[in-house]
Amino acid sequence: MLGAAWAVGALQSIQDVRGIDPRDFDVIVGTSAGSVLGALLAAGTSVAALRDHQFGVPITEGPLAGYAWDYETATGGPRPSMPKLRGPGSVKLMASSLRHGLRMPPTAVLSAFMPLGSGSLERVGHLIDAITPMDEWSPHPNLWIVALDYESGRRVVFGREGAPHVGLAEAVMASCAIPGWFEPVTIGERTYIDGGAWSATSADVAGAADLDEVYVVAPMVSFEADEPGNLLSRLERRWRGSVTRRCLSEVAELEAQGTQVTVLGPGPDDLEAMGGNIMDGRRRLRVLETSLITSRAALESGGSGRLADAG
Repeated sequence: MLGAAWAVGALQSIQDVRGIDPRDFDVIVGTSAGSVLGALLAAGTSVAALRDHQFGVPITEGPLAGYAWDYETATGGPRPSMPKLRGPGSVKLMASSLRHGLRMPPTAVLSAFMPLGSGSLERVGHLIDAITPMDEWSPHPNLWIVALDYESGRRVVFGREGAPHVGLAEAVMASCAIPGWFEPVTIGERTYIDGGAWSATSADVAGAADLDEVYVVAPMVSFEADEPGNLLSRLERRWRGSVTRRCLSEVAELEAQGTQVTVLGPGPDDLEAMGGNIMDGRRRLRVLETSLITSRAALESGGSGRLADAG
């Protein structure tokens, strides 16, 4: 929730400072909430429309025209519903992690042990169906949506050659199914959860496209953290540090191929606005307003450097 709001500010800043319309990217990779934004951009939604929609401004043109969305309640609010199961959510993934644990990120292994979430992503599916033909993929030729197979622990990139053929709404819901929070999404004979269980950024996925330049808009990555006083926020910052290290590893893979990479992640001002619960919609507009300032400042001061840290 807050990650999407922050990302909209970052995308607006990329367009304003670098003169690049994100809709024109050769490849759009979306993970978790980023899959929703990616699908909207790939359908032709402008960054201005994404920003104005967050602020409650009526949209009169483009795929979001006339579409109402309650950002605070559409995905269930700031806390998860009671889990469907008290025990581990995926015994099959637990078994797979024992066989292949060293080849899986710790977050993927952990997701197997979390209880089965019960939150609904139905409204997210309705949104995606409203902007694209039902049961079809995006008009963008290279929209890639990342999810995790909840049984094998394999990362799946929907929309890329060789991936299972699915409707876009199904893929986005799967990518957003946070373990322990939302109900896993079954597509065909397989069940999927949030692609962030493998990687919050999946920047390395872009390596398959042999791109000259990549922008990584990463709400869970920070190169300079704040020092929060409450326990929840401190735990979140420790988790954020792990995500950041993984992102840097993925960036190194891209750079080894000769790709120029710019990473935008929340800085101290953004983190203060976010607090410790990235699903707390009450902070959404403050996060967006802060990101519009900090992301622009980071890009303006970052030149053509590899990393630009907001804040």
